[in-house]
Formats: sequence, C-alpha cells, structure tokens
Amino acid sequence: MSIQLKKGVLDLCVLSKLSYKDSYGYDIYQTIDNILGISESTIYPILRKMVKEGYLTTYLKESPEGPARKYFKITRFGKKHLENLKNDWITFVRNVESLLVEEREL
Repeated sequence: MSIQLKKGVLDLCVLSKLSYKDSYGYDIYQTIDNILGISESTIYPILRKMVKEGYLTTYLKESPEGPARKYFKITRFGKKHLENLKNDWITFVRNVESLLVEEREL
C-alpha cells in the first residue's frame, strides 16, 4: 500500500482505536501495523501532535512487565474530530469508488 495513502488515514486509525479503550503507544502501533504495515517511529509523532491539539490526553499506568506506561485517552474534542474524520473518509471513499466505476464503464 502507498505510504501517502497510509499517512492520510493514520489520524483516523489512531483515534478510532482509542475510541474503544485507552492504550499505550506500542500497543497502538502494533494494532495499526498488523493492518497497514507501518514503521514504529511513525506513530509517536502522531500521538504527540494529537495531545498538543487536544484530541488526546495521557496518564501513567503501572505495568507488570516493567516501568509505568504512558496511556493515551481520547478527549471529547478528539471524539468530535474522529466523527468528522469518519465522515470525510466515507465521502472520500464513495467519491473514489464512483470514479473507479466510471472508469470500468468506459
């Protein structure tokens, strides 16, 4: 899959994952990597940006496997942004599909 296509949907993927439950960076990375195949270094700048923009908050939680982990939690503002991104995505996919259908009909 194209790197540009992946970059365009990562915010949507991160917020979507966090809309179900809070999670830490490596877990978020693994979930998205299993589906899209991304680099681990890709996810952390996105998480930092989303915290700065107010879409996420963070807190520390003890880990049985070592030091405390930083967990990310979606904010009310982040949930609203997620809904906007979902609507944009649905519109985008429909528009691209309509172009692909037109192309097949030619």
